[in-house]
Amino acid sequence: QVQLVESGGGLVQAGGSLRLSCAASGITFMFNMMGWYRQVPGKEREMVALITSGGATNYANSVKGRFTISRDNAKNTVYLQMNSLKPEDTAVYYCYSLQSQMYWGQGTQVTVSS
Repeated sequence: QVQLVESGGGLVQAGGSLRLSCAASGITFMFNMMGWYRQVPGKEREMVALITSGGATNYANSVKGRFTISRDNAKNTVYLQMNSLKPEDTAVYYCYSLQSQMYWGQGTQVTVSS
């Protein structure tokens, strides 16, 4: 059974930082592309960042220079370090894994107050 469990969300003031974690089980983590999407109620889910099995990364323009995605294959965990947070970063953040099939976590709420 595949499980992706996010943690690290919460309430932070604008300019602050949070680190999200996503612990995976039931997949061959090192071969999976991992990433983060976010969603605001009433809007489409937005890609935030991804990291390939080889460590290449890609970011949404809105978070470049502020967010950093990384992975620890020994811990089957992907991270999203979020710095210089803005109120518009407020959303539910979802972790996903992709190899032959895509799996999603349950989401973690990030709220940035102005």
